[in-house]
Amino acid sequence: MSRRSLLGLLVLGSLWGASYMFIKIALDDLSPAMVVFGRTALAALVLVPLAMRRDALGGLTGALGVIAVLAVVQVSAPFLLISAGEQEISSSLTGILVSSTPLFTAVLAIWVDREERSSGPRALGLLAGFLGVALLIGLDLGGSSYALLGGLAVALAGLGYAIGLFIVKRSAVTLAPIGLAAATMTASAVLTAPLAAIGAPTVAPSLETVGAMLALGLLGTGVAFAIFNTLIVTIGPARVALVTYIAPVFAVFYGVTLLGETVSLATIAGLVLIVGGSWIAAGQTLPRPGRRPRPVPAYAGGAAPDSSRTSRRRAA
Repeated sequence: MSRRSLLGLLVLGSLWGASYMFIKIALDDLSPAMVVFGRTALAALVLVPLAMRRDALGGLTGALGVIAVLAVVQVSAPFLLISAGEQEISSSLTGILVSSTPLFTAVLAIWVDREERSSGPRALGLLAGFLGVALLIGLDLGGSSYALLGGLAVALAGLGYAIGLFIVKRSAVTLAPIGLAAATMTASAVLTAPLAAIGAPTVAPSLETVGAMLALGLLGTGVAFAIFNTLIVTIGPARVALVTYIAPVFAVFYGVTLLGETVSLATIAGLVLIVGGSWIAAGQTLPRPGRRPRPVPAYAGGAAPDSSRTSRRRAA
């Protein structure tokens, strides 16, 4: 991996990790639905022109059903759950809990995808990861029923991301990743617009909120997906998948240093168990120089792919 690609991977992890901080700031003045509508609409403003420039919108008219389902399962619903949950829990915990997506992928694979099933060490990784989730929810969030519900909502978002991965793999393998992401973000903005209108603020949001939303939509969602799809081409999807394990570390760093959030020993232990367990459960290994990575499906949700053993697809 070149230094430029490694830098791109770190920038991507830093942007996705910062998203939870921006959500936390924006929630001071905006409803969860407004936050989701704003970030997806702004992301579409970045991704649609890029997809058009790369001629990556071909074939989308024949996949409107897939796009609609992904817009609900992989973007709108998880984004809403994360924003709603983050009203009750810290951005640090949110970033850690979202990184459990590979764990849900491994569980769903028992019934829907033989290639992704976990056994042996991978099953132990799955167990360790869910132990980390239980540790965070039970110890860090167990003192408040609202915080507990918030944590469960964020964890449920990871399930939505996992379901979306299987939909992409089975139904949209011929679509360019950046084109699919642009269409999905656009559809998500349209779907969440009515909810955003209902919860629209009666007074103008603060400049801090406006800045957080611009950063969340344009950088944390739009630019991040542009970098993501560029890296898919340059270093391969398997290596890009490593960002799944980088982003939560950035989320904790931002939460502690910029928002003044506290991190307990249970938080650190949960981070290690979830990230480490997800790594093992997904069958990840560090890419070897000169070894061609095996591809994974493009991810239109809010985190990177979690496994490297999926069918080939055309990258934008």
